[in-house]
Amino acid sequence: MKLPSIKTAYAIIVILGVIYAFSVLRSQNGIPGLLARRAQVREYEQMNQRLHREIEQKQERIHRLQDNPTEQEFEIRQRLKLAKPGEKIFIIDNKNQ
Repeated sequence: MKLPSIKTAYAIIVILGVIYAFSVLRSQNGIPGLLARRAQVREYEQMNQRLHREIEQKQERIHRLQDNPTEQEFEIRQRLKLAKPGEKIFIIDNKNQ
């Protein structure tokens, strides 16, 4: 007589465990939360890669400016809008178009 009651108790425990697991997996911290966190991690990794590329490009530009006096002169003239004697500079405003 103990055998059927033990089997019933085990069945109830298994059923309750399945119901609990199903409810936990469907909650915010379950599978939907996991998928959202993975998407966020992918987004952060892409942003991190983009920022690393920007840093490398800026470091290369700094090295070019440090090593090349012609590049330095060009940058200075462009930023300060300076011209050598006899040169003409034309500034085109694209904002009005």
